Amino acid sequence: MTQTAPLDGITVLSFEHAIAAPLCTRQLAELGARVIKIERRKVGDFSRHYDERVKGQSSHFVWTNRSKQSFTLDIKHELSQEILQRLISKTDVLVQNLAPNAMVKIGLDYESLKERHDKLIVCNISGYGSEGPYQNKKAYDLLVQAEAGFLSVTGTERDMVKAGISVADTAAGMQAFAAILAAIIQRGKTGKGSKIDITMLEAMVEWMGYPLFYSYEGAPPPARMGTDHATIYPYGIFSTRDEKVILVGLQHEREWGIFCRIVLEKPGLVDDTRFATNIARSENREHLREIIEELFCSLSAEQVCAKLDEADIAFANVNDMEAVWNHPQLNALKRLVTTSTPKGVITSFKPPANNSEFEPTLSAIPGLGEHTQPILEELEFNADEIQRFYSCLLYTSPSPRDGLLARMPSSA
Repeated sequence: MTQTAPLDGITVLSFEHAIAAPLCTRQLAELGARVIKIERRKVGDFSRHYDERVKGQSSHFVWTNRSKQSFTLDIKHELSQEILQRLISKTDVLVQNLAPNAMVKIGLDYESLKERHDKLIVCNISGYGSEGPYQNKKAYDLLVQAEAGFLSVTGTERDMVKAGISVADTAAGMQAFAAILAAIIQRGKTGKGSKIDITMLEAMVEWMGYPLFYSYEGAPPPARMGTDHATIYPYGIFSTRDEKVILVGLQHEREWGIFCRIVLEKPGLVDDTRFATNIARSENREHLREIIEELFCSLSAEQVCAKLDEADIAFANVNDMEAVWNHPQLNALKRLVTTSTPKGVITSFKPPANNSEFEPTLSAIPGLGEHTQPILEELEFNADEIQRFYSCLLYTSPSPRDGLLARMPSSA
């Protein structure tokens, strides 16, 4: 196994906050890129303050900001341009998810930079894009879930339900990550940088492919079925005698036959016209649910799982968070690692991609402005120049290492 990660030598400058851009750049960092995260002084990325669940630190921030460097800067102040131009001259990839036109206003948009920095890759992540009737609308995760149709197919017949995690932000971050890797490969072929535009709406619509095509040309969309699959049955949760919850999933008719014979011990159901096909089972799911629950409620979870294993029927435990932290498969795969944070060492997870030739590049979660001073020195500003940045900003800085004030626009 080599010691050099694939993005070693790549520098990413990110004007980021919340989830989408930070999730993208964390993954770049863990492939070996150096990620410099621009933050507001004193408060920083507002996701630092969503909660205090991880040793007094935000769960969102801890999740998306491992392995980065934090640099505090007031990007609106005229003196910041001197710093930014030196940073950009050393940058391969610029990522931003600020408010619409924020980068244009300070001259850091792709069009303003491409002539002087023709190898620079710029990735813009926004809610709805830079044109069209929605370009200036706020696009928080739940709003995009609604606009992309996600809420209309999630929940129960009575109630729409949002996802329990930030799916729109995550979708956009993953699309941006993949697009940047493609742009780096393309630059290797052409020697030229490029501009990438990722919207949360488009990323979420990509994830909505199944329900969109299921309802093609005005066909009825998938019904909201709670934890049941909308069009495949049995595929959903069932309770056991000891009040555990098991999710069972059947995909085709061969599995249905095995399920009837081995699990339910009712071979006659195989050819019962009410259940003989998936369409029939879906239409008669309430009656079939009663038959399955009659058996499951008479057995413990361990007994049910043993029968499902014997039949090689797909199933899963409906785990809570504590069970996931202690998941036997994750432990067997050695996925847990320790990570340093400003408030102590925590446990976190390795990135999910495993490559035989390199280990992921994992380092600490940065304190606010932790790397401002050393980066300024690396950019060859002397002590007097660094002090001038503070004194000319008209703000009191408690410590030179606390960096320059930053007042980023709010999230798009």
